[in-house]
Amino acid sequence: MLNQLPESIGQLNSMLYRYGNIYMNEQLKPYQLSAGQYQFLLVLFYREGISQDEVASILKMDKGTTARAVAKLEAEDYVRREVDMMDKRAKKLYLTERARQFEKQLRAILDQWKMILTSDLTEEEQEHAFALLGRIAKNAERYIERTED
Repeated sequence: MLNQLPESIGQLNSMLYRYGNIYMNEQLKPYQLSAGQYQFLLVLFYREGISQDEVASILKMDKGTTARAVAKLEAEDYVRREVDMMDKRAKKLYLTERARQFEKQLRAILDQWKMILTSDLTEEEQEHAFALLGRIAKNAERYIERTED
């Protein structure tokens, strides 16, 4: 699988990340988006009107990466920024009509990727894999949070 290299969680995770980005970039190209932006839209589909900093926190991304992704989404007319009336330094993020119309396609693209990844897994195996990946991610999050303190 990995040209005779011993497998590790890190290598497998890296492969999934790279292949996922290839897939997403291919699927999102007609919408002038890339793998680096769609996650921000997903957050706003659930919590429109939150600040850029809140989005960064939810996605565990740095503020610079978030600012660049939001700027790209704004340039492509998926997001608009408005100054927060309570805190003039903060910017609230809102979806545009283009983003609202795109939500169904984005969810279909993500569903298709999930089907590709789990095509030979039973429902029970899928649930188990998801649960284990969630626990692994939580372990990583706890470790990083401890080292940042």
